[in-house]
This record gives sequence, C-alpha cells and structure tokens, in this order.
Amino acid sequence: MLPEIVVIFGLATLVILIFTRFKVPTIIGYLFTGALAGPYGLSLVNASTTVDVLSEIGVILLLFVIGMEFSIKSLMSIKKAVFIGGSLQVGLTILATTVTSYFFGFDWNVAVFFGFLLALSSTAIVLKLLQETGQVNNLSGKTILAILIFQDIIIVPMMLVTPMLAGESDNILLSLLFMALKGGLVILITFISAKYLIPNLLYRIAKTRNEELFLLSIIVICFAVAFLTSLLGLSLGLGAFLAGLIISESEYSHHATGKILPFREIFLSFFFVSVGMLFDVSFLFQNIEIILGIFAMVLVYKFLLAAIAVRSIGTDFKEAFIVGFSIFQIGEFSLLLAQEGLKVELINQNYYQYFLAVSILTMAITPFIIKKREWLALKILNAPLPQKLRTHLASTSAGISMANMEGEELSDHLIIVGYGLNGRNLSKAAKRAKIPYAIIEMNPETVRVEGEKGEPIIYGDAANDMVLHHVNIHLARVVVIAISNSDATKSIIGAIRMQTQNASIIVRTRYVNEIAANLSMGADEVIPEEFETSIEIFTRVLNKYLIAKDDIEDFTEEVRSHNYEMFRSSQTNGRDKLNIDLPEINFVSLKIARDSGQYINKPLKNLKIRETLGVNLVAIKREGSTSSQMDGDTKLKFGDVIYVVGKPEALSQFEKEVGEK
Repeated sequence: MLPEIVVIFGLATLVILIFTRFKVPTIIGYLFTGALAGPYGLSLVNASTTVDVLSEIGVILLLFVIGMEFSIKSLMSIKKAVFIGGSLQVGLTILATTVTSYFFGFDWNVAVFFGFLLALSSTAIVLKLLQETGQVNNLSGKTILAILIFQDIIIVPMMLVTPMLAGESDNILLSLLFMALKGGLVILITFISAKYLIPNLLYRIAKTRNEELFLLSIIVICFAVAFLTSLLGLSLGLGAFLAGLIISESEYSHHATGKILPFREIFLSFFFVSVGMLFDVSFLFQNIEIILGIFAMVLVYKFLLAAIAVRSIGTDFKEAFIVGFSIFQIGEFSLLLAQEGLKVELINQNYYQYFLAVSILTMAITPFIIKKREWLALKILNAPLPQKLRTHLASTSAGISMANMEGEELSDHLIIVGYGLNGRNLSKAAKRAKIPYAIIEMNPETVRVEGEKGEPIIYGDAANDMVLHHVNIHLARVVVIAISNSDATKSIIGAIRMQTQNASIIVRTRYVNEIAANLSMGADEVIPEEFETSIEIFTRVLNKYLIAKDDIEDFTEEVRSHNYEMFRSSQTNGRDKLNIDLPEINFVSLKIARDSGQYINKPLKNLKIRETLGVNLVAIKREGSTSSQMDGDTKLKFGDVIYVVGKPEALSQFEKEVGEK
C-alpha cells in the first residue's frame, strides 16, 4: 500500500497548497484529491480497501478525541437533546423523505430506505469543523453533538432493518432486543471504567514518566473499547466516543488529546480522500439537472426538519437555525448503509450513483455553510416576513428572557457583556452605586442561575442587533465588554457602533497588541490584562521597597496615560518616575519561635533592640489581636508575631535570635 499512500499524500499536499492560496477549506482539498486520484479520475490509486481501512481509523480517532473533550457529566446534561432532539430529527427526516419518495413513484420499502440515508449527517466533517473553531462546547455545538450521537446509535438498527426492507425474513424484533441489551452492557462498562479502572491505571502509567508508555496505553484504550462495541454489533465510532468519555473523567485527558491529535489528522485525511474517490464526475455532468434538483430538496428538507426538531426541545430560533445549517449534509455512515442496500439489491447501481453525487456535493459545501451559519441564521431572522411571524421570531430568537426587565425602561444605563469574574464584580459595584444595568451572557446555565437570583441578565450574542435592541443600546451610557474572545469583541464593537455613537465602549482584552485594533473599531477605552497585571505587580514591588505612595501613583498614572508605552520601550518621555532613591530598609513580620533566649520574656526597656541591632518594633500580634500600643514593660513571648522595620542585615540577625533554631 506504500505507493498509494505516497500518491495520496503527495497529491493532497499539492492540491491543498493551491487551495490554501484561494482560502478553500482543507476538507475540500482532500475530497478533490480523492476524486482526482480515484477510479473516476486519473486512476492513480487502486487499493481502495486499504484507503477505506485507514479512513475508518481516522473516524475512530476523531470520535475518540471528541469524547475526551467531553465528559459523562456533560453528556448527561444533554440527554434531552440526544434522545428527544435526535429522535425527532431522524424520525421527521425519515417520514418526510418516505412520503416524498412514495409520491414520486418509489415502492414504500425503497422510500423508507431513502429516509434512512437522508436522516444521517456527517459526524467526521461537522465535528472536525466545530473543533477547529472551538465551538464543540457552546450551546449549538452540544446540541449538534447530541444529535450526531443519536445518529451513530440509530445506524445499528437501520443496518438490521435494511435486509428486512429487501424482503429477507430475519427476526428483527429479537435482533433489536439483543442490541438494546448490548448497548446497556457497554454503557455500564463505560461508567465503571470511567469511575474506577482507567483513572487508577493512567495514574500509575503517568507516574512512570514514560511518554511512549502513556501514548501506547491511550491507543490501547481507544481501540479496545471500539473493538468491544464492534463485537457486540455496535459501531466502531460509538465505541471510540465512549473510550474518549472514559478518559475524559481523568485529569490526563488534555495531555492524551495532545498526543492523539497528530495521528487523528493523518488518518482522518484518508477518510475524506476515500469519499472523494467515490465521486464520478462524468455521471454528475450527465445528470446535472436531476442531481441539483435532489441536492436542493435535501438541503431544504434537512435544514427545516433539523431546525424544527431542535426548536421543539426548547432551543431558540437562532440556535435551531444554526444547528440546521450544520447538519444538512448526508453523512459517511449513510455511505456504508447505501452499500448495504446495494448488496441486498434494495437499490440499483444507478440510484447508488445519484445518492453518491448528492452526498458528496452536500459534504463539499458543508465547510462554507458552517462558516457562515450564524450569518445565515440572522438573515432568516431579519428577513421581510409578516409582522406577526417577525414578532414571534424576535421574541424567542437568541434565547432572550426579559423577565427581569419587564416594566422597566432602561435608559442612561450600563451594559455588561460577559458575566465572568470581571462582569460579576462590575455588576456588584453598579448595584451598590445604584446604577441601572443589564447583562448579556452566552452561557445558558449562568443565565438561568443568575436570572433566578434576580439579576437583569439575558442570554444572547451581543453582536446580534436584536439582542442589543432588547437592552436599549441606543439609550445606554456605557458598555463594558468583558469577554476573552478577541474576534467576538471586535464584532460586538462593530455591531454597537452600527446602532449608536453615544455609548462609551470600554473593552477588556488580554494583550496590549490588541489595543489599536479595538480602538479602530470604535472602542473608547481598552484595558489590557497583561499590563494591568504588570502594573499591579510592580506597585506591590515598590511598596515592598517602601516607596512613597504618591510616587507610586504618579508612576502608574503616567504608564496608563501613555497607553502603556513606558512598559513597551526602555525609553520614556517626561520625568522618569523610577529614578527614585530607594531606602535600604524593610518592613517585615517575624514569629517568635522560642520560649527562651536573649530577647524572650524580658521587658523591652532592658533589651535595647534599636541600639544594639538597629531594629524598630512597630506592632505585636498576640492571641489573634494586633496592637501597636507597647511600653517598656512589654515582653516578647513564644507564639507572638512582631512587625519590625530595619535594614535587611539587621532583620536577618534579629530573626536568628527569635526564630527557630
């Protein structure tokens, strides 16, 4: 298989290099490579079985990594989306496709099989794209993952039902019962392993500090669980996902992910190449009108039915549309199912080629649609619809809950974007100062918890015009953007400036090199964390050197007023605030750790500490109480904490006299 691997990687390198110049996604490059190298292209690769095996390993590793980035607790939190949302999406798609196919003259069993094929989406493509953009763990990402998990589960009964649809008389009910028992057994093993076995095993392996052993153990866990599920008649991908979940419950999941990622990228490329190799370009051009018609119908059906399924579990319209635009394509497991249908003669070679053409077209446009999915969702929400429908969409889009703002017209108020540590502290200060405020937050759990506490918080993307409208952006005095995503911050600034020029925008950012970009977008003030942190550190250092408070404040003010240029460059303008005569004295606390000695249990007037050592006693803490009221009869006792001032050498000598021996 070495010649085929060389051809695939060599051709893929050239294709992706060209595609990258035109900003075409890498996945499209792999699909094009497969079409070019495959039997319908230049026929450079003949060992399709080898490619299929390597591509299946890629899918296994992809789902393994997704499982490691998730957790059993997170999975249980989306069980509603898995079982209700997933079953609705699959069920509605099968029903709609069956009815439509039957209307066009197909037999009912073939129509149901078409429903099976269209109900599944591409786990490999969608999750890879979401992972690249860091969107697996947001609300829409979790919903998408939940539906894809259900699809990976439902593929098993679909494979069992397919021979029955072709007329074979297997006992399907008994098979489904056995499958349910096997599934329950796998889930039980997963929980036990995640709770007791794997964390202890990985702890012992990690203690050896042998990276090769650690990697080997991770690979074994992944493929062992996948192999177990395959023995039980379940999918390899589902087993890999469960293996990832097992490891995610340990503290080694992040390290394991870093180890696996390079292997995942290599093997997953074979999957996309293998899909491309199935693409018969000549068949596409010969039947272009029919294929494009089916293609358009698939897009509309899958988008609408997925959005309806997601909306029915309580998700807002915007998130429902985002999910619909993410899972509209036909999936890789559908290709396996189609091969099974071809094998049992449920469909013929002609139908199979139509299905392949439509499937690969939907996969090919998926990266472009997912990249624009939020923009497309907002376009639908902002479309010129009847007023009653627009009102309904606006009232539920972006998950906005105005329960805490009803009956209160916000004006001259503060808007806080992001309810992390900075946002929470700012809201407390605003509440104490009796400044009216509203909070915009993207974490639904935070919104629910804080909303129950009475906080004026809404769920939504602050870059969304409707969200800003709900918090009366045009009447706000100040907007504070306290999130860590720099790209999202710029989008929010732009959206605010499109609606109002009056509000002052204060931005919290991580790095000083982001100041200029945010100011150019329309921010009034930008506070970078790295320099505020450095100022705080330096202030405390100066305090330790007993620099005068006024000098410290003058210095920090000059740093801020020059937009932190004083820290960027060794050259400073104006008076050099650091050119200060540093006093050679320290202020420290020492603990009396002896019950006897030259300075212990004796009146201070007899000790003459100042004269002999040059140390001044400022205060004393005894039995939890601190006092600076001391006289000549005061004695130092075991357990006291004393606060003294003096030169470093004198303090060191005194500490030797009263500290531990």
